[in-house]
Amino acid sequence: MKTDIVLSGVGGQGVLSMAAVIAEATRYEGLHVKQGEVHGMSQRGGSVRAFLRISDEPVRSDHIGAGSADMILSLEPIESLRYLPYLRPGGALVTSIDPVTNIPDYPNRESVLAMLHKVPRMLVIEAAALAKAAGLAQATNVVMVGAASHFLPIRRESLERCIREGFASKGDRVVDANLRAFRAGREAVQCATTT
Repeated sequence: MKTDIVLSGVGGQGVLSMAAVIAEATRYEGLHVKQGEVHGMSQRGGSVRAFLRISDEPVRSDHIGAGSADMILSLEPIESLRYLPYLRPGGALVTSIDPVTNIPDYPNRESVLAMLHKVPRMLVIEAAALAKAAGLAQATNVVMVGAASHFLPIRRESLERCIREGFASKGDRVVDANLRAFRAGREAVQCATTT
């Protein structure tokens, strides 16, 4: 068994935190994981990418080649497009609908979504609205982990354990809000129709 995931977004969205939660949960499952990341201009809203390679056998490299990712998990629609060449035929694209318009000529959201809808297994998540409804607007990345959890070889309980432990130092209110955000992402996929 192996699952290769490309995670993407822009600086400040929590791409690396999202990768860390999934990677740690993988270890709870007794699986092997390699994580690689590119920060770029992340502190200025630039592109951020992480690779996660999960397997039941040792993983020798964190590199994912073009056309071989099982999933692209993205916090931003343009970043989904940027990394689409990594997705294998039949792979899943799970993206937030919420653009980060950090450039003056950011494309029209509808045209970006039209390009993404060409992917057979594509889900668009209203991550910002779900995070806000969960009580923590900053938890869009945790919403997306919940949405992606349906495609991961990791039990929901292991992901929730990582969320509890990862946010424990911030207090019960933050832990509870992040758990609500995670569950909201899971429920959004259960209610969604893949296109």
